[in-house]
Amino acid sequence: MSYMDIKQIMEIIPHRQPFLLIDAIEELEPGVRAVAKKCVSYNEPYFAGHFPGEPVMPGVLIIEAMAQAGAAAILSRPENKGKTAYFAGINNAKFKRKVVPGDVLILELEIIKEKGPIGIGKGTAKVDGKPVAFAELTFAVGSGE
Repeated sequence: MSYMDIKQIMEIIPHRQPFLLIDAIEELEPGVRAVAKKCVSYNEPYFAGHFPGEPVMPGVLIIEAMAQAGAAAILSRPENKGKTAYFAGINNAKFKRKVVPGDVLILELEIIKEKGPIGIGKGTAKVDGKPVAFAELTFAVGSGE
């Protein structure tokens, strides 16, 4: 299990601002699981329109942040260096409460199945220890070109 800061994350996954949605990896087991953190700020670009006067982090971006945590886990394997993990499916996504500015989002993703370059991860997002979202994410590891 190891900690990764934003620079180390950017060495593994190709995402960049404004679409890099995780700030740190708190725990990492390469190819197995990752626990990431996102400090949700009022300055996030999507809050300008979602929603004026009542900012709420879009659910699809919570799922994307989960996927980025999973990408860090799968792409941290030496054999996946320089590759990209692409979304191949989202199943059983559920949202339990809003995520708003000031929240610290904890994103956990565990790889539960793999066959060749295709895999499935089980994700959970929490704020203050309480679940805000769940999803099962299917990914495909590609060459990154």
